[in-house]
Amino acid sequence: MSQIQVKIQERYGKEAPNATACLSCGNNLPHAGLQPGEVLLDLGSGQGLEVLNAARLVGPTGFAYGVDMTPAMVEQAEANRREQGVSNAEFRLGEIEDLPFASSSVDVVISNCVINHAQDKGRVYSEIHRVLKPGGRFVVSDVIAKEALPDEVTSDPVAWSLCYGGAIPEDQYLDAISGAGFRRVEFLSRHEYLKYGYPVASITILGRKD
Repeated sequence: MSQIQVKIQERYGKEAPNATACLSCGNNLPHAGLQPGEVLLDLGSGQGLEVLNAARLVGPTGFAYGVDMTPAMVEQAEANRREQGVSNAEFRLGEIEDLPFASSSVDVVISNCVINHAQDKGRVYSEIHRVLKPGGRFVVSDVIAKEALPDEVTSDPVAWSLCYGGAIPEDQYLDAISGAGFRRVEFLSRHEYLKYGYPVASITILGRKD
């Protein structure tokens, strides 16, 4: 495990029991257009709240999965699932660069402020493309950099854990998506701001697998 992954797990492990923790950078579930019977996968599902909401939207004939690299988050999400009595949801421990799911097995992938943590974003989007069924879609909220960040930021594991050390410029981010096989990406929202003095943007994007 890299030092970046260690710091990410440390941060989110501490936040797992905090019911008021806000760890998102967008609101992607309303844009997913979930239909009864669909299968959803949330990358970096955290405490599982969006997965549990999605499970209700897809109904008893559908299913919602979450995957997270932090054991404490998976445990907390499962506890939340049991407490809420949701039967059509499941949480798995895993990494978003190597998803523990079969190819062409889900209709919708969502992710909220997580892919910026990945050192190989192209690999993440390749995995999204792999697990989506033909015609499936993704709705991702994430952080990108307005310009290339300096080495002292990109080499700092703590900065990565705080959702800006791994942020890359928009053109590189879109290249990672297109390189995975997605032909069109639609920007649904963008909010620009300074993160620890560095210009970044929170974006929500939609893409489809042909």
